[in-house]
Amino acid sequence: MTFNKTIATLIVAAGLATLAQAPAAFAAGEDNSTTPTCKQGEVYDQQSGKCVQQSGANITDENRTDYAYSLAKAGRYQEALAMLDTVKDQNTREVLNYRGYATRKLGRTDEGISYYLKSVAADPTYVKVREYLGEAYVIKGRIDLAKEQLSTIKSLCGTDCEEYQDLDAVIRNPSAI
Repeated sequence: MTFNKTIATLIVAAGLATLAQAPAAFAAGEDNSTTPTCKQGEVYDQQSGKCVQQSGANITDENRTDYAYSLAKAGRYQEALAMLDTVKDQNTREVLNYRGYATRKLGRTDEGISYYLKSVAADPTYVKVREYLGEAYVIKGRIDLAKEQLSTIKSLCGTDCEEYQDLDAVIRNPSAI
């Protein structure tokens, strides 16, 4: 009985530790593609946990930025760009990165690269933008530049991080984009 109680305590503690790290990961701009997407004209409000009308909603810039990324990951690129247009500070690493992602996915690769480069300038250690910039370089046939981004990602988070593995896979198989 004591052994089971100890195991249960460890499981609960591990779960709480994981939950405690989640907001930090979210704030760090990590992949938030698990955010639900709403009908057009609505935005997912993280505070209430539901979709609300976009007009008149008192939603933070961070919430709008994260939601725009969710829209982009769902293939709703124009809506993502429209959502990003509602963010007050247009020069954060995330806004610039997600704008680059959506424009690249719309086939405007050079425009996407310009946003990615601005995001890199805002935060050279932001590995997500380096992954997407590398993917854009692969699209342009600039494998050399993609490998430079891969090398930078390796120096920032190693070879086990998702961004390294994703970009490495794209460089090895460009048709995967």
